[in-house]
This record gives sequence, structure tokens and C-alpha cells, in this order.
Amino acid sequence: MRTLLACLLFCCSVLSSSVAAQPQPANPAASDIAATAARRAQLLHRGVNASMWFAQASDYSPARLRSFTTADDIALIHAMGFDHVRLSIDGDELLRGAPPNGLNMNFVAELDTAVNTMLKDGLRVIVDVHPSDEFKRRLRTDDAAVTRFCGLWSALAGHYVQSDPERVFFEVLNEPEFADAEQWKTVQTRAIAAIRLAAPSHTIIATAGHYSGLTDLLALEPVADANVIYTFHDYEPFPFTHQGAMWTMAAVRPLRRVPYPSSPENIATAVAQEQSLVDQHWIDTYGLNCWDAARIRAELSFAGKWAAQHHVPVYCGEFGVHEPYADPAMRAAWLRDTRTALEEQGIGWAVWDYQGSFAVVTKTEGKAAPIPAIAEALGLHPQ
Repeated sequence: MRTLLACLLFCCSVLSSSVAAQPQPANPAASDIAATAARRAQLLHRGVNASMWFAQASDYSPARLRSFTTADDIALIHAMGFDHVRLSIDGDELLRGAPPNGLNMNFVAELDTAVNTMLKDGLRVIVDVHPSDEFKRRLRTDDAAVTRFCGLWSALAGHYVQSDPERVFFEVLNEPEFADAEQWKTVQTRAIAAIRLAAPSHTIIATAGHYSGLTDLLALEPVADANVIYTFHDYEPFPFTHQGAMWTMAAVRPLRRVPYPSSPENIATAVAQEQSLVDQHWIDTYGLNCWDAARIRAELSFAGKWAAQHHVPVYCGEFGVHEPYADPAMRAAWLRDTRTALEEQGIGWAVWDYQGSFAVVTKTEGKAAPIPAIAEALGLHPQ
């Protein structure tokens, strides 16, 4: 009897160990949610940033908001072949004069008009909280600011909860500027929780800290929420894409007519534009690195590798070339090379921007027209 009992116990132990060793089925609900995020990411195929409108401006009066980007502009965006708009929204303006846990409804009323016009024209919309550097500084240094930020998202997501989740997306924060990745992880996790509580079905767009570059993305651990798309921005090589820009690093400010593709031979003039040896070396390195279509494809393949490794969708929310001092043909070539490299990886994108200094259109006396070479470089076919 004891022998039989021991045998039975041994068999049960082996069976239990065998069952425990088998791979456990994935949570079907989580799997379905992740599939929804992946499918919706493919809906964000070719987009444009609507900048300097509801963000990056000093005037948010109804008169300016209604005239800066009009219904005609939105119709043109659709006619050019874009399928979505990434709509920058100033965080401070959303909260200006708002009640506790509320929003500035005068500002939001104008925002609603813009969003509804885009939706009626067949465009999808990314609601992108795109605040000032000072707003982000407060997030890094003041927990009360983080609480207000989460309250902002609770109210904003709640305001748009009735919108079609196949067509409206929520982006947590543009370029967070957090050097501490763990600190940003905590803030983003709290914000995502607030969004998800208010809008259970909408897809959220999350990012890495710092400036949302490719290397920031590669170091990011995905969040627990499955209904999330991950964004990054691509402006490499910076000496070419930001030549002459006055708001960023000093080394790009004197640059004019920086060439693309680059080689050790063709960047001598650009090197001579820099005063310090440090900046001269930086430009010289741009030439030595031989940036061209193949280099861009190699770089952006890592975004695809990160997406595959983590089984999550990735989206490029910004890429572009500062127009005033770039050779037009070279600008178009970089846009084409970057756009095709992203699409080879199955990554949707939004070019920066519609009518700013990286523009895809020219605008005279309120009338906009596509820049033909840029539209072609982006694979668009304006109607």
C-alpha cells in the first residue's frame, strides 16, 4: 500500500511539474488590445504636424486661431494625401483660468472646431500635449505640477471620450526633456493611468524621455498598458536638418547650405562657418559619417528592431528639414530617404510641419499651395 501511495504521489509530482513547465497561454484580452494598437498604428500612415497654431504661439485669441490654419488649409492637407494630423496643444493654455481638474473651455471650444473639421475632412487626429520648456521643467521639479498634468489629461481625455477611438489618439507629452528615465517613467505611467480611466478605448501614444530621439526609444521599456503606440522623432543628421535654426544648439546657428548626402570632401565650407574647434569637429564628423540613404536606412532599422523585440507598434511623430538655408533639392532628398526608410520598417509618420519653417506648403495672403518637390519626396499625390 505504501509503495502504491508513493508511486501515485511521484506521478502527481511529475505531472504537476510538467504542466508548470508548459508555456502559459497569453491573456486573450491583453493580446486583443495589443492587436488593436498595432492595427490603429497602421492608420497613422502619412501625417503632418499642425504647429504654431494651438501651441508654440504667443497669441491664442479666437481671431488668430481661426485665421492661422483655416478650413481651407485642413481641406488641402487631406487633398495632398495626408491621412492624419498631429495637433500640437499648449499645456499652459489648456489650464489657463481653468477650475480645479478642469480645462480652459474657451480655448477648448476653438480646439473642438479644429478637431471636428479635420474629422469631417476624413483626417485622423493626434491630440498632442506640446507644452513649453518651462511647463516641462515644472514637471521635473514639482510633484504638484505632475498632479495638475494628470488632471489635465483626465479632463482632456474625458472631453474627447465620445470621439471615435479609431480616429482620435492621445499623445502624452511632446519631447519630455527628462534626463532621468526612471523619473519620466513614473510621470508617464501616472498620466497614462489618468487617460485610461477617462477614456478606456482610445489608443495612447507614449514616448521616451529626453527629446524622444531614436536612442531614447531604444533604451525605453514599454509601459504596462497594451493599447499604446510608441513614438520617436528623427532629425538626424542634425547639422543638415537644423542648419540656421536659432532656437536650438549654438553650433547649427551659423550654418548655411550644408550638403546632403555628406562626405569628407563636401563639408569643408560648412566646417569653415564654425568658430570653435569643437563645432568644427562636429561638422567634420558629419562629413566623415557619410550620411546618405543607406546610412538613414541603417539607423532607422533599429526602430523596427525595437518594435519587433517588444512586440509593440512604433510611430515617427516628427521629422523634417529647416527650410530657410537648406538647398531645396537636398532637402527633398533627405525627406524622401527618411520617409522611405520609415515605410520600409512599417513605421507611420508625421512630417514637421505644415506651414512653419519646415513647411510642406507655401502660403501667400492666406492661400496655401503644396511645394511640389516636397509632396513628391513624401510620396504624396495632391488632388
